[in-house]
Amino acid sequence: MTDTTASGPSAPGPSTSPSAASVPAFVTATRVFYDAVAEDYAARFREELVSRPLERALLAVYAELVGAGGRVADLGCGPGRTTRRLASLGLDVSGLDLSAAMLAIARRENPGIPFEQGSMLKLEFPDEAFAGVVSFYSTIHTPVDELPSLFAEFRRVLAPGGHLLLAFQVGDEPRRHEQPWGRPVALDFERRRPERMEELLTGAGFAMVSRTVREPDAALAEQVPQAFLIARRPGA
Repeated sequence: MTDTTASGPSAPGPSTSPSAASVPAFVTATRVFYDAVAEDYAARFREELVSRPLERALLAVYAELVGAGGRVADLGCGPGRTTRRLASLGLDVSGLDLSAAMLAIARRENPGIPFEQGSMLKLEFPDEAFAGVVSFYSTIHTPVDELPSLFAEFRRVLAPGGHLLLAFQVGDEPRRHEQPWGRPVALDFERRRPERMEELLTGAGFAMVSRTVREPDAALAEQVPQAFLIARRPGA
């Protein structure tokens, strides 16, 4: 899930979601927001990668690092546009997202790819289940104090030697979106500093592979740089 105005194959599926009482408020707010805007969002950003050659190149590099046929989880997949691109690059990819409305679109538009509903904070996948984990603008609604446990969860489901691709907007202050497309919802989109994200990743046991920062493109109505980190779980 991404905000470009300033600018989640076979794997065991998650089981039933936890009770509402155990779900953090920011998780509920994120799900409600994307359920409300799903169709508008999907229509607006369906062909987003067409005008983003650097992102396409980074996804191709990432696919090569994972290896043909590698099992990859696209976490926070939204309507599945990045998931679809990863599948086209030869990866055995599945998608996971909080929003039932987003997942309905993802399944409708990508019938050959499995999609499941669930939370990144508590992945119901076995340890070392994947050769790759992708979080393309899907950590931007997670409070910073939750990121260490989130990254530990990413590491847990990665096999040794597996790769994580993380994308986010660069900055220090969030941007709040209120009533997008006239829908009665609002949500904060967090911006992060790459250096701080790298510290959190290495603290969670990752080894950094690359850092790419793209300057904002006025043609894409972007206001801040975009960051792309690739990290590796050490091991075989």
